[in-house]
Formats: sequence, structure tokens, C-alpha cells
Amino acid sequence: MKAEVAEVAMRLFGEQGFANTSVDQIAGEAGMSRATFFRYFGTKEDVLFDNLEEIGRTLAVALAERPDDEDPWVSLRRTFDAITATLTSEPERSLRLTRMLSETPSLRARHWEKQLGWQEQLMPEVLRRVGAHATDTHDPRARALVSSALACLDAATEAWLACHGETPLPALIDRAMGALGPHPAHLR
Repeated sequence: MKAEVAEVAMRLFGEQGFANTSVDQIAGEAGMSRATFFRYFGTKEDVLFDNLEEIGRTLAVALAERPDDEDPWVSLRRTFDAITATLTSEPERSLRLTRMLSETPSLRARHWEKQLGWQEQLMPEVLRRVGAHATDTHDPRARALVSSALACLDAATEAWLACHGETPLPALIDRAMGALGPHPAHLR
């Protein structure tokens, strides 16, 4: 039922815009009461962000599965393949959603907040990869790598929106991360 409500909401967001879609509209289209909607989602924004915490866990698992001897920057780049696989499987829907997140200030702020959670989920593995203990909060290397990689992901995503998806997102991530780390050919 939660997935059905999310699908109805996404359709309405696409048709009317996020700000112009009310919880009452979503609930009505989904055939439920407003109270039932709030049993599934705490806010209208949660419809969009419900899966972002899961993405963070997916990224952490993907990073842990990378070869131990791989450069941490390269490992972070390859970890983002878990995101690009999802986005490129439904490119039009992904572009619409990403554009909505980018153009709606409250959604953009909430997305950034969720990405901070991803950073915390990726940090222990990157700390291990740079040879620091997972509890060593004084070592800035892991935070610098993770936050820079996420900034590159954001820059690539903005470029992907700007070109309307004509340049593949993975190529844009390679380009962004290649500007700060190993040449893109070495990111593979």
C-alpha cells in the first residue's frame, strides 16, 4: 500500500508540482483518508525521501564490498554505481524527480540532510581504508574523501539535469570525480 501511495503522489507531483499537491489530494487519489496517509508517511516530503535512507545503507554495503586494496577514491566512485543503476533504469522518471528535488528549496534542504546521513554511513569504511581506526574522529582524511565524493555526485547530478540526461550520469560522475582524484580512466 505504501508503494501505491508513493506512486500516486509521484504522479500528482509530476502533473501539478510538489507545492501544488496536497496531502488530501494524494490520500483521495489513493482511496484513503488523510489519517491513513499519515500512518504511512509523516509528511508529504517523506513520500519522496522514504527510500533515501535505504540508499545510504546500499551505498555503505557497496563500499564495503569493494576490493580492500582499491584506492578509497576509486572505491567511492564505484560505490555510486548503486545509485546510477537505479536512476538510469527509469531515466525520465528519475530526471523529473531529481529536477523537483533540485528546484524546490525545502526538498533540496531535506535531500542534503539525508546525504549527511550517507556521509556518516560511509565514514567507517573509508576510515578503515585509509588506515585509521573507525573511532578516530581526529583524522580528517575519510570525511574529506566522503564529503568531496558526495559533492562530486551533486555536481554531476546538476550537470545531468542541465543536459536533460543526454550525457550519461556515470560519465558525468567520472568527470567530476576525475577533477579531484585519479584520471577518469583510472576510476574503472
